[in-house]
Amino acid sequence: MSAPDAPSAEVAREVAAALARYVTDVVICPGSRNAALTLALLARRDVRVHVRIDERSAAFMALGMARQQRRPAAVVMTSGTAVANCLPAVIEAAQAHVPLVVLSADRPRRLVGTGASQTIDQVGLFGSYAPTVQVEGLGDVPQIHAALRDHAQAHLNVALDVPLLPEALPAPEGTSPHGPRTVHPHEVDHGEARIDLSLRTLVISGDEAWEVEGLGEVPTIAEPSAPTPFHPVHPLAAHLLRGGVDGISTKPEQVIVVGHPTLHRPVMALIEDPEIDVVVLSRTETVTDPGRRARRVASRVTVTGSTPEQWLKITEAASQMGAQAVREAVASTEYGFTGLHVAAAVADGVAVGDSLFLAASNAVRDAAMVGLPFDGVDTHTPRGAAGIDGTVGQAVGLALAAQSAEPDAVRAPRTVALLGDLALLHDAGGLLVGPLEARPENLTLVVANDEGGGIFETLEMGAPALRDSFERGFGTPHGVRVEELCRAYGVEYAAAESLQELITALDEAEEEGGFRLIEARTTRGTRREMHAALERAVRVGA
Repeated sequence: MSAPDAPSAEVAREVAAALARYVTDVVICPGSRNAALTLALLARRDVRVHVRIDERSAAFMALGMARQQRRPAAVVMTSGTAVANCLPAVIEAAQAHVPLVVLSADRPRRLVGTGASQTIDQVGLFGSYAPTVQVEGLGDVPQIHAALRDHAQAHLNVALDVPLLPEALPAPEGTSPHGPRTVHPHEVDHGEARIDLSLRTLVISGDEAWEVEGLGEVPTIAEPSAPTPFHPVHPLAAHLLRGGVDGISTKPEQVIVVGHPTLHRPVMALIEDPEIDVVVLSRTETVTDPGRRARRVASRVTVTGSTPEQWLKITEAASQMGAQAVREAVASTEYGFTGLHVAAAVADGVAVGDSLFLAASNAVRDAAMVGLPFDGVDTHTPRGAAGIDGTVGQAVGLALAAQSAEPDAVRAPRTVALLGDLALLHDAGGLLVGPLEARPENLTLVVANDEGGGIFETLEMGAPALRDSFERGFGTPHGVRVEELCRAYGVEYAAAESLQELITALDEAEEEGGFRLIEARTTRGTRREMHAALERAVRVGA
């Protein structure tokens, strides 16, 4: 760490120049202490600047951009609690291995602990999730390059002293935001595992999965953000695959975990079954092995043997039972208009070339039930820490990054986001796009509004014996009028009370584009019953 050796404006100029070597998009939040950084970044022609008011939502918007671009995006803010607001996005970025840079302004270190206004100890604020690079002057700027080379997530904490601003606006610098950036992959090589495919083998593929050479023909349960498998197995089939039928074992002898699966309890139970050998494949430091039972961790495989025909038939039959049960539930009027119906309509409506963002909680699980992943659809979901926070900001960031990647297209690439009402309300501020800012030109938010926490209906707290406290503690009805929320933020709005109305609204959204929200008014009262029926259908069918 060096002492201040230049005015704040000069330090900010050099920090902005260093950052521009790695990012094309920066989300700035207004503030006084970061004013020099703001002016320096606005002067750069090789960086696209977006401005947002709320640091928390801004950080998630940058995260959404980074997901789509597969390179770092940055968020910039003033000192104090403004920096702390970025912690949720930093955690999600770190656990999902999405590159994200937090560029925070700070008071000089001599003022920390003195009671100076808007001053906290920002060094190390993000702990192990994003190491802090402390910049006190020009002599510390080279550390920025080392940090962005060595870490996927970084916290650049720039101490700026008065005078904070130059006497005139800085001169424009840089050329084009479409040029290449220096991006260093942060992959871990865990070596190679030998796999005997003559054993009954099941691949469980989650977020961050990839197409593993040698496993393409193996039956695979794939989460929506994983690659589309050649032999897909419906997640409901896990109920059947944990046992046997007519004296024939339907249990896999070995499971190959690829990436970071997290969604389905019955699927995760296969990973933790002591009778099943588990091999985990990862290209990061994260090894998905909740039961700590993996006999081998690797990044690639060498295979011998081939998948037995009988095993292919067993997994295909189990998969068909699961898919059929979902189709019948969606076709039935017994359960009303549910989140599963909404996911089915969204899944049927996306096409090759579209981007799809699936919120945590019910949205991504319902999408998995109706048959995602799809080939050619760029699907993202926050499975790092699996929270609903920042959902709208991430969807907006994803859409803006997609359209900036094709600036000369006649029409912006289409982005669709599926989320619940609580995810919407948790990040309603993400709907705010100021009149001076680039707007998503083709983003549709589909909100399955079941008036509260539908995910809890199917969990332990939704059991009949606990219902007297359920609505207050978990159902959490809110009564928000979503149409008025959209009107306040200037977002186009449509409502759907049925599956057919939703399909019509989705068709109109695809035709007209723009930034719009479709509120699908669903019920959660039948969700527990419907999920129990889906599980019974697979078990009875066996």
